[in-house]
Amino acid sequence: MKHPFLCVVLFATTLVLPRMANRVSAQDILDPNSPVIASALKPIDLTPFESGISHWRKIRDEGRFIKAGKDQPSYEPTQVKEIAANILLFQRSNGGWPKDYDMTAVLSPEQRERVIATREHNDTNYDNGNIHSQIRYLAHAVSQVDKPHWRAACLRGFDFVLRSQYVNGGFPQRFPEPDSFHAHITFNDGVMVGALNLLHDASTGAGPFEWLDADLREQAKMAVSRGVQCILKCQIQRDGIRTGWCQQHDQESFEARPARTFELASICPQETTAISRFLMRQPTQSRELIESVDDAVAWLQSTRLSGIRVEKIRSTPVTFLRHDTDRDVVVVADASETGIWARHYEIETDRPIFAGRDGVKKYELASIERERRTGTSWYGSWPESLIQREYPQWRKEIEANRN
Repeated sequence: MKHPFLCVVLFATTLVLPRMANRVSAQDILDPNSPVIASALKPIDLTPFESGISHWRKIRDEGRFIKAGKDQPSYEPTQVKEIAANILLFQRSNGGWPKDYDMTAVLSPEQRERVIATREHNDTNYDNGNIHSQIRYLAHAVSQVDKPHWRAACLRGFDFVLRSQYVNGGFPQRFPEPDSFHAHITFNDGVMVGALNLLHDASTGAGPFEWLDADLREQAKMAVSRGVQCILKCQIQRDGIRTGWCQQHDQESFEARPARTFELASICPQETTAISRFLMRQPTQSRELIESVDDAVAWLQSTRLSGIRVEKIRSTPVTFLRHDTDRDVVVVADASETGIWARHYEIETDRPIFAGRDGVKKYELASIERERRTGTSWYGSWPESLIQREYPQWRKEIEANRN
């Protein structure tokens, strides 16, 4: 009788052979150092990891179980096998990943041992593009070379995503056992939209997800449907008119909620832009969904700021708790500037608002402390492409389908 693991490997090989011109054998898949496997793998986009990489390398956090060394090296995008090994190394037993670590870092033996020692921790968190990015990377790797342990890790990640979704369709920032603002339905830093975009792509079986079975695709499709309904319920209304979305919403009432002290309950263009793009991707365009996007884009257009620009200027070098800086951030008058938005708008008035670590609402960036002025992106052009190109094209396609 054949060894059961070898049977799995041989089965995986049959999936790989047609795409690999018969160059990959069962022994190649078993051998983690196989040069055939390495040469068969094409680079996979590392952009989704940029936020986590930046946080690990540039922002101090004494709570991290490993810290970046000075000039710690990274794997090149071509080193898919090594990056995938890191992703598997960091994966927790519950199927998720801790946030703000560099999946591309060349780890020391001591760092690797520390990661292994924390495998049972439940510190899994969707913040800063986490979890869905690792799953997507592994899906790309499996679509090229169907290594059993890559596939198994990817499926554990999918299971984590499905388990972490609330019954109402929302996603918390942290799972399991979320508390405080981590339990809110979270749009900040791509948490919910990142998870739902992953599930949307999985439900279609397109691209790197073609190997997913029909049952998992159906589960993903149902999860996306629940997510869409949650998003529609969260959209902030003022005097019966829909506007945009907050970074966080209450997991029961769907109302806008604050998070960290400098993240006040507000209407947020960055999150509203990402949510609108996600809704526009949906294959079923209900009247409610179309009106939701129409109103969100109208709100974005109405809150565009003009006559100002944001500058980073040289200032006295200073060390804060989480970052060092020799800059300050100021808002200056500029009549030629017409395409900028604030990060937060007051729900009742659409006035830009700001807050520091004290949580006190201010109406000017200069009124909060330098630590937060330089530690948060308070202005941006996030909706520009949506308003100028993506939304008009989407609207054009809707009208064409009606005729």
